[in-house]
Amino acid sequence: MEYRICSTCVMDTSDPEIVFDRQGRCNHCRDAERKLQEVQEKREQFDPDAFSGEVKAAGKGKKYDCIVGISGGVDSCYVMYLVKKMGLRPLAVHFDNGWNSELAVQNIKSLLEKLEVDLYTYVVDWQAFRALQLAFFRASTPDCEIPTDHLIFPILGMMAHKYKCKYIITGHNTASESILPRSWSQGHFDWHYIRSVYKMHGDGSKGIKKLPHFDRPDYDYFMRKFVWFNLLDHIDYDKEAAKRFLEENYNWRDYGGKHYESFYTKFYQTYILPVKFGYDKRRMHLSSLIVAGQLSREEALAVLKTPPYDEKTIERDIEYFLEKMQIPREEFERIMQEKPLSYWDYPNNENDLTGRMIKKISKMFGGAGK
Repeated sequence: MEYRICSTCVMDTSDPEIVFDRQGRCNHCRDAERKLQEVQEKREQFDPDAFSGEVKAAGKGKKYDCIVGISGGVDSCYVMYLVKKMGLRPLAVHFDNGWNSELAVQNIKSLLEKLEVDLYTYVVDWQAFRALQLAFFRASTPDCEIPTDHLIFPILGMMAHKYKCKYIITGHNTASESILPRSWSQGHFDWHYIRSVYKMHGDGSKGIKKLPHFDRPDYDYFMRKFVWFNLLDHIDYDKEAAKRFLEENYNWRDYGGKHYESFYTKFYQTYILPVKFGYDKRRMHLSSLIVAGQLSREEALAVLKTPPYDEKTIERDIEYFLEKMQIPREEFERIMQEKPLSYWDYPNNENDLTGRMIKKISKMFGGAGK
């Protein structure tokens, strides 16, 4: 495919599924504008007092009236501030997957102490989780973040169930996450796919059964049982302004990139994805902000002129990754050179009989079946 870059944002043909119109604008821009319009309509109809009243009424007589996931990043920390400002009684839930940066831990600690919010931290079974992450790396798909992304949802659901909380409030927001190319990662809620990858590339143990997870019927149950509320989509959310506010009032410190509060995420996004797959996730993050009017295209292009990883520290980062994952340098280099594969190269809920049966059963019991 001949190289092209969008005339409006900075998405380009590194996404093999990108489509351009006659004006040179890509499908991601058009889809993002539609999503933002829907968010704008939600924002116009949103009544913070009415919402907080509903949450308080649902939580009456309970220790907490809502669950809020927190990573130490700007989005989840700002959501926590807003929730407390509304007078709600949240339980902060954090997933410790073994890769937390010290900065993320400190951000959580300083914020929650000032806000007087209780924290529950789920510490993963490291050996089981490491084996699953390593299986995804060996699978040569661009989906190495799926183990973390998948586990956090059942953990939030478990805590909501334990404390009988109807509301789970998240930091997801369309303003900075409207563009998510499917080819760059998919299958986050597909346990059949996750299990298939592990079966082919894992260490053969039964360890991953210990990890919190759900398949399609469980996912649909969680979606029906709880109200998953993306609070930032209901306010005029400016990411940079939120950063400044947290820095000035809660000793929050920036970590240099989206989701870089995790060493693994930073290493995966800045080195593994661009070097092995040719995907620079900064493009989708910057493009989302461009479409939302929070960044100029010229500013984004200037960012992309810089390398995605720090050339001064990358060798040290690779060595740390190898030590944590318990693999030799030779295996790492071999995997980095192997042909990239995708979700569609493994059994999943879309492409084989077992997966289709899972979807059918889910639909029979009232699930979305998507």
